Amino acid sequence: MGIKSFQGSRKQQTITEPVALKVRDYMTTTLITFTPNQSVQEVVESLIKHKISGGPVVNNKQELVGIISEGDCLKQLSESRYYNMPLEHDNVEKRMAKDVETIDGNMDVFDAANKFLNSKRRRFPIIENGKLVGQISQKDILKAALQLKGENWNSTTKSSS
Repeated sequence: MGIKSFQGSRKQQTITEPVALKVRDYMTTTLITFTPNQSVQEVVESLIKHKISGGPVVNNKQELVGIISEGDCLKQLSESRYYNMPLEHDNVEKRMAKDVETIDGNMDVFDAANKFLNSKRRRFPIIENGKLVGQISQKDILKAALQLKGENWNSTTKSSS
């Protein structure tokens, strides 16, 4: 005599395709931006006021031309003290990082997480049609991960786009 199943009949399982989490769904679009001709002192005041660690630098056409961070400002503070130069004589263009790595808004957030890990950056700007449209930070990626609430991360990264 064979073994009988005590589970009863099984329901037909439906496999739902996981929704790909895109960078554009989690990026910040309301940005604090700076201009190349702004003074470093203004940037420092803005970083403190808005409790941010840096921000994109844009020209008058909203095109990304650099990023300025707390570290860039600290370097300027240190040098101005050493050379006894007033803070307001230095501008963003002299201190900003000009070689800026960006992320595509259609990138999967988990691919973006890997990019953060490999680059040691804290934020990536998102450009569309040559204009700055947003920024994604490590915290934004963490928020996306929380929304999964226990789903299999691997299944979302292997879904077809």
